[in-house]
This record gives sequence, structure tokens and C-alpha cells, in this order.
Amino acid sequence: MAFGQFIKERRNALNLSLREFCKQLGEDASNWSKVERGILAPPQDEEKLRRIAKLLDIGNNSEAWNMLTDYAKIDAGKIPDYLMSDKDVLNALPIFFRTIGSVKPTPEELAKLIEVIRKEGK
Repeated sequence: MAFGQFIKERRNALNLSLREFCKQLGEDASNWSKVERGILAPPQDEEKLRRIAKLLDIGNNSEAWNMLTDYAKIDAGKIPDYLMSDKDVLNALPIFFRTIGSVKPTPEELAKLIEVIRKEGK
């Protein structure tokens, strides 16, 4: 799953139209539509992500919040901060990247890596 798909599914589950969501968020609907379709990168600003979470009834530090922030980072081609701050994970990343070769990992591959790491940590 990607950031845009996650947002759209949450928005639709709340019967919140794209226009109404954008009005409440203070975003242009045509630009936000591009975010939901993966054409534009998701926002990285934590305050904006918190505003999005509030509109989508996502609690702070919930599993849905973690997914929202992870998808935002991954779809922007970044590794989430909590992974970058873990020495064991950082030591494992070169192996992961060598394993997949010289091709930049897809957002889906990064998401799978995060899920594997999370399961290992439990």
C-alpha cells in the first residue's frame, strides 16, 4: 500500500469527499489528488501529517499513525527516522540493498523491509 491509497481509503471510510478533505486541510484538491495517485510526493512536515491524521480520525502514536508516517517517508524515497536511529537496523540495511542489487528499492520493498523489522522487534 502507498500513502495516497492509505489516505484515500481512510477518507472514503469516513465518507469524506476529496473536496471536503482538502477544504478542511487547506489544500488544493487538484494537487492533493496527485498526492493520492502517487504523482506528487506526500508531505513530510509532521505538523501537516498530524492535521491529516486528525481529519482521518487517526490517533497519535496509534498503529494507523505509524502507517501514515511510514508511507509518507517511503513514498518520498526516505527511510523512516526510527529505522535510521537503530544501529542494528542500520547495520542490516547494506545487506538488504546489496541483496536487491543496484536498483533503487521500490516503496513496496521498503515497506516490506519495515514490516519484517517490526516483526523481529516484537
